[in-house]
Amino acid sequence: MANVDEDYIADPSSNDYVNKVKEHASKDNSEVITVCGKIEEEISVLEDNEKKEFLEELGLKESGLDKLIRASYQLLGLISFFTTGPMESKAWTIVKGTKAPQAAGKIHSDIERGFIRAEVTSYKDVEECGSMLAAKEKGLMRLEGKDYVMEDGDIVLFRFNV
Repeated sequence: MANVDEDYIADPSSNDYVNKVKEHASKDNSEVITVCGKIEEEISVLEDNEKKEFLEELGLKESGLDKLIRASYQLLGLISFFTTGPMESKAWTIVKGTKAPQAAGKIHSDIERGFIRAEVTSYKDVEECGSMLAAKEKGLMRLEGKDYVMEDGDIVLFRFNV
């Protein structure tokens, strides 16, 4: 990770020190995340809508923290799937390549033990359709079995019987 001044955050490659860090990291096939600690501190106290506006003003698509989290997930081989219901939605972290029954086991061992099938809709489809119901009505919800390998961003309802 390279901490840069606000003047360099929109174009970190214009900073010679960042370029030296990237050159060194490339020898180890490592990634360099550039952040500006001062900007991250300012972002931390803003509301979500203000954060987005602030980042846009700086010419940034995402915060340094978001970049760090994304890079960490990739480095560790992790993905997330979601469960949702009338009371709450929750993200679950699993190792990439995990099959549906084992993913269900992250929620509760009984769900894994009694796994029947998974009703899966991608987050992207739900976002484009506007709701789970609209995605289902368009036929974008799939029924998956025990051999289904979970994908990053899957929204899942596990069917089970114990």
